[in-house]
Amino acid sequence: MTGKKHSKPTDVQLEWLQSGLSQPGGKLPLFDGNGKQISEKTVRSCIDHGWAAPWFDNPVKPDWLICKLTDEGRLVVTDLSKKGS
Repeated sequence: MTGKKHSKPTDVQLEWLQSGLSQPGGKLPLFDGNGKQISEKTVRSCIDHGWAAPWFDNPVKPDWLICKLTDEGRLVVTDLSKKGS
C-alpha cells in the first residue's frame, strides 16, 4: 500500500475518524448518528491507510471490527481540521 498513507481521507472517512477524537482511547463507532452500521469498506480503507487499527475482538459479534484511532489518524484529522479541510 505504498503511497496510500499520505493521501487525504474522504468526507465519509474523515467524519468517522473525527468521532474517535472525543472517545476514550480513540474508540471509533460501529454505527453512525442515524444508527446505520459504518461501511466495512470505510473501516478497512482507514486501516489500510494507517488511520485506524483493530482494537479488540467482540465475543458477542465476532464479525464486527472494533477499531480505534491511531496516532497517524489523529494527526490527519487534527491537521485537516486546522486547515478547514
